Amino acid sequence: MEKAPETPDVPRSLTRRQLIQGVIAAGVTASAATYLYRGSAAVLSKSSLAGSVERLITLNVNGQLRHVDVMKQETLAMTLRYKLGLTGTKLGCDRSECGACTVLIDDVPRYSCSVLTHTVRGGKVVTIEGLAAPDGTLHPVQQAVVDEQAFQCAFCMSGFIMATAGYLKENPNPTRAELAHGISGNLCRCADYNKILNAMMHAGDLMRRA
Repeated sequence: MEKAPETPDVPRSLTRRQLIQGVIAAGVTASAATYLYRGSAAVLSKSSLAGSVERLITLNVNGQLRHVDVMKQETLAMTLRYKLGLTGTKLGCDRSECGACTVLIDDVPRYSCSVLTHTVRGGKVVTIEGLAAPDGTLHPVQQAVVDEQAFQCAFCMSGFIMATAGYLKENPNPTRAELAHGISGNLCRCADYNKILNAMMHAGDLMRRA
């Protein structure tokens, strides 16, 4: 007598916990596969994908051409500090509020924490390290800070110096109110603004005498 074919077991209904565990496991597997594929594709690919940003770029920083590997979302402040070792550019708020990261880009003061590095290719970047003359002579703004002993903790100092240097190029003979407005994008957590303004006005005097 022939044996009747066995009926496949009907799976029992999944519990909510089992369903969630299955979804998580599937997600982990898919993510791992994607990661491995992405790494393999990066090795095998000989050209960048359309719309991608070239990572190895050349920057003009303090008069020198610097070759640096950057990510497309990398800010200029991060590149200067952690890739090029120019730690005079400070990171304070990291969201365009304090001005501690101010540098000059084509002589214009900019918050480097909010500038993507790959956007300044072709521009000239000057940091606090490159402000003095090649022979070591201090820039008038730097000299004025020394003369007036303008800062306490000095964390914000480099940002103020760069902002003032850029502003005095545009307006070499400002009133005190004009200068205060011109560098108002920089904050001092010691709140010693009166001494800072004294120094920056002195910087204007030194620049006009030069």
